[in-house]
Amino acid sequence: MIEKIKTVFRIPELRQRILFTLGIIAVFRLGSHVPLPGVDVEVLSAAIDNLQQGMQGFLGLFDLFAGGNFKKATVFAIGIMPYISASIILQLLGSVIPYFQKLQKEGEEGRKKITQLTRYATVLIATMQAWGIGIFLSSMEASIGGGTAKVVPDGGIGFMALTVITLVTGTVFLMWLGEQITERGIGNGISLIIMIGILVRLPQVIFKEIHYVQNDVHTIFTEILLIGILIGVVAGVILLTQGTRKIPVQYAKRVVGRKVYGGQSTHIPLRINTAGVMPIIFAQAILMLPGMVGTYFSESPWVGTMLRLFDYNHPVYLTIFGLFIVFFTYFYTAIAFNPVEVADNMKKQGGFIPGIRPGKRTAEYIDNILTRVTLPGAIALALIAVFPSIIVNFLNVDYDVASFFGGTSLLIMVGVALDTLQQVESHLLMRHYDGFMKSGKIRGRRRM
Repeated sequence: MIEKIKTVFRIPELRQRILFTLGIIAVFRLGSHVPLPGVDVEVLSAAIDNLQQGMQGFLGLFDLFAGGNFKKATVFAIGIMPYISASIILQLLGSVIPYFQKLQKEGEEGRKKITQLTRYATVLIATMQAWGIGIFLSSMEASIGGGTAKVVPDGGIGFMALTVITLVTGTVFLMWLGEQITERGIGNGISLIIMIGILVRLPQVIFKEIHYVQNDVHTIFTEILLIGILIGVVAGVILLTQGTRKIPVQYAKRVVGRKVYGGQSTHIPLRINTAGVMPIIFAQAILMLPGMVGTYFSESPWVGTMLRLFDYNHPVYLTIFGLFIVFFTYFYTAIAFNPVEVADNMKKQGGFIPGIRPGKRTAEYIDNILTRVTLPGAIALALIAVFPSIIVNFLNVDYDVASFFGGTSLLIMVGVALDTLQQVESHLLMRHYDGFMKSGKIRGRRRM
């Protein structure tokens, strides 16, 4: 493994991309320690601890995508979530509005226009969220030193304006950092930023579990069981991420002049989980709306009831969450994979599925298999998403610990890690080096 890592850094372009990515991540982490002007962080921490359970659950989910920056009230308190929400909205519009459908079919130019619209939507969503956070922070107070202190000692329109400007700027800056990683670094920038935000919580979680064991809150057996469960779930997530159903494709022979083209056999890989982590993000984005509404009407009794029902550990929330994930898995798969387009391209290139007529019958055949393959993938994705709550209920561990055993956190970490590793692999293979999945010897080199 050490030799393979050395091999990675022997390639100038790959080394530059990795170092650039690490530099951007360092900038992100530095920004995560810059506090929001006008907020007393100590009072904020105490106020969050005193919130009702439903509100804490909502803030926990929000804080997950913000990389822990919300509860610390930093300039990155909103995180990259507005960009994700904007991307979701644009994708949804692309499936129902002809203008956006046209942009999706225009190739590179259409992609640039969609990217620009996504940026505008990100600023708009970030502005609304920043205003809501400003109102929420201004209304919070906690008991400190025998008295009551406000989270925002000097509120008013000045604080609101400064908060909106600061938080929106922070989100736009994160979006720019993510785009820079994607363009000049290694891996998907936005996904990497989210993953780093999740991983920085890991040392705190480990130390918390050590403290619990030392104080007999948890036993050694519980920790061994947790490690075993983690290994099993990670293996399951990898299988879910990498699993495919291959449809054989045969290409007819064509004679052009004296040369014969075609005749080879290949396959169409249908992923068990074509949608990746997006269905969970879609579902969480929708189920976060009640909590966001609650920030504006925190004193209302019915809001309290709603927040309890939509607590991350409540059966109502988990049921709706699971059903949304199954629905969005099919929805996103339909957007990402078009059987009709695949069948038409195969027909134009002289390809066919053995025993299936080209054209409409091929599209129907692919769609039928895709539907059957997607169902177990969608159910598995829903089970993984709700698994942290199961861990909380049955093993009596904190949700911060349980979140690493499933849900968005684990899927993002595994998915991003595999995607980044695959990009590194492609750079190595292009330069005739063995990748991490090979034997480790360098191809093309003479042995000394």
